[in-house]
Amino acid sequence: MAGAVCGLANVLESYRGRDRVIRTLCYSCQLLGGVLSQKNGTGQNWGKSLLIVSSQLNHCRTVLRLFDDVAMFSYSMKYGLGKKEKDSFIRWISVITNISDQLYYPCEHIAWAADSGVIQAKSEKWWMVSTVFWGLSLILGIVKSLRSLLLLRRNNGRHFKGEPPQSRGEIKSQIRSEVLCILSSISDLVNAIHWMPSGFLWGGCSPTWLVGLMGTLSSLIGIFQAFGGSSSGAV
Repeated sequence: MAGAVCGLANVLESYRGRDRVIRTLCYSCQLLGGVLSQKNGTGQNWGKSLLIVSSQLNHCRTVLRLFDDVAMFSYSMKYGLGKKEKDSFIRWISVITNISDQLYYPCEHIAWAADSGVIQAKSEKWWMVSTVFWGLSLILGIVKSLRSLLLLRRNNGRHFKGEPPQSRGEIKSQIRSEVLCILSSISDLVNAIHWMPSGFLWGGCSPTWLVGLMGTLSSLIGIFQAFGGSSSGAV
């Protein structure tokens, strides 16, 4: 028990760890709140309360992301044009993904500032633009993972000069990581399209509980990759 508490405390002390926990709680509350709000009586009241908690946690994450630009810029500069990447396709996909991720943040900041009354602007337009960049990043992430899976399958058993040979367990771990990244990105992409304007695919049509389910699934995968398995990255 003491070990579990210490482990949770260590997770919450780091920014990324705390964000993962808040994200999971946010979508879990949305999932349960969406289900309970459809019921009558006490269940409906509990559902509304959980949806309020979910909204506040989401707002908390939005405010905290005001400080993510520098970290993203540092990562993008470090990656550069990806000259160390062995596959040119993955290299350029990663570069475009980094650009998309970098542009996502200022657009979201403007939308937040407009909603908060800090600036005079139409927040809906900026929320849509930020969602477009997020969706683009997710799609590119899926393509990148599919390409990685293809290369892992093609190069299975091959040994490249200057590199230590990979064990079967390492290859399986990489394959599992890429599959989980694809599932996580697809789950988030379902929600990203839902938050697009009505008329664009299923924009605005997903029920609250489904948005919560997709977000919870993606969040749990992220937690597993960070603390229970190898991780491969995402926005």
